[in-house]
Formats: sequence, structure tokens, C-alpha cells
Amino acid sequence: MTVLTLGPAGTVSHDLATRLYGDDIELLPTIRSIIARVASGSGRGLVPIENSETGGVGETLQGLMEFEVSITAEAYMPVRHHLAARYDPSRLSVVYAHPQTHEQCSIFLDNLGVEVVHTSSNAASAVAMQRNENAGAIISEMAARIYSLPIAVRDVQNRRDNTTRFVEISPLPRDLAGCTKCSLLVDPEIDRVGLLADILGVFARRGINLTRIESRPSRRGIGKYIFFIDLEISEGWLEAEEELRGMTNLRELGCYPRLEVPGV
Repeated sequence: MTVLTLGPAGTVSHDLATRLYGDDIELLPTIRSIIARVASGSGRGLVPIENSETGGVGETLQGLMEFEVSITAEAYMPVRHHLAARYDPSRLSVVYAHPQTHEQCSIFLDNLGVEVVHTSSNAASAVAMQRNENAGAIISEMAARIYSLPIAVRDVQNRRDNTTRFVEISPLPRDLAGCTKCSLLVDPEIDRVGLLADILGVFARRGINLTRIESRPSRRGIGKYIFFIDLEISEGWLEAEEELRGMTNLRELGCYPRLEVPGV
């Protein structure tokens, strides 16, 4: 089955997808378009969901809220960002960077003191640089190779251990064999004193480890939130979900294993 991921060629998503799935990949322009295609039954998807430096990827979280898809695997990709430039960096008039890449490389770019123009992806930054003789771009090694751009400064990310977590999404859930983690979408629908404590208590009483919890606007007005919760599968997790269904509107986004990434 074709795997859909974020293009154009040379994105971190593209790099990871080729490592995991080989050449049966289709590149799409936005994360939302990937999730919508998966929901229609047109393949699997691979999308970034969180970064160790900048946190959750809003477009992915919003897509998981809107579309009926299931998470069927996760993978962790070390992310190295490089400054591509034809000249000495001090001579640049502009640097192209994806907004999240800008955040992940903010210290370097602030010190460089050059205008930063945002693009839709790291690969789009490479394409934009090709059209501007005096520009630089923050891109991956793969993008530099594909677009024949010279790397002037390597590893400009704020932290050496910069990592992005990706999830594989499919039209249907997978079976539980080999799964180590589950993701939930929890909508309390009401606001009351002690609500979050009660939600977390469902897991704490059973000794279930939560690896991530993140709030997102419900879009029903200011101060009304839903929660993304990731948990490690352990004894009592099904009972915890059942109790939570009695308190909130709960949707299981999927249970899944972690994929090993070749070459990293």
C-alpha cells in the first residue's frame, strides 16, 4: 500500500519514509491533505506529531481531531538542520526556513541576524533558495543533495539531540499484537473543578504510565479544551479506558508498536 507523506522531495518526512518503506511513496503538499487521503482509504500516511524542541505539531493534531483515521505505528527520527549557502553566511540577505525549523534553529538564526522567510517545508526552503542568488536555507542533508545546494554550516539546530516523533496513520486500526502504546482523544465536554485531576486519576490508580498529555482548543469557545493522551499498555489499561468513557467523550486513536529506523 502506498505511503503518503509530506513533500516536496527532501523533507525530513520524505527521508524517514524512504528509510521505513522504500520507494512506494507519494509526496503531498500538506499534512492535512495526507490525513484526508488516508481517511478516504487511499493509502497509509506518515506525519510528524511532536518535536523534542518545539512540541506538538498543530496541523497533525487538528487532522486527527477532524478525520477518522487510526495511528498504527510510531517512529523517532533524529533531526539535523544545516545552513545551505553559496557564499559566506555573513553575506546573505535572507534565509528560508520552515516555521518549526526556525524554532528549532532559533539560536543560530538570531545570532546570524538575517531576515528569515518562512516556507511550507524544508524542501520548499531549498527550492526558494535556488531562485535567489543571495539567499540561504535551513535544510536537511537529503534536501541539499537532491537540490545540489552547498552546505555552509552543519548542525545549526539548538540541541544536538533534536528528535521528531512521527506516526503512521491508516484507515483502520491494527490488532493489538506487538503494540506497546495507545493514543486517546479525550473531550470532557464540560468544565468543572478537579476535572483534569479526575481524568489523570483514572490512570494513576492503576499504575499506568502516561507518556504524553497535550491540550488543544475544542473550537467551541475560549477556555474549552480536549486532551491528547498517550499511555503505555499495561495491566488495567482497558478498564481505565472504560472508566474514562463514563466521564468524557473518548475516542481511541489507535494502539501501535514503535518502528526501528534503519541508518540512524
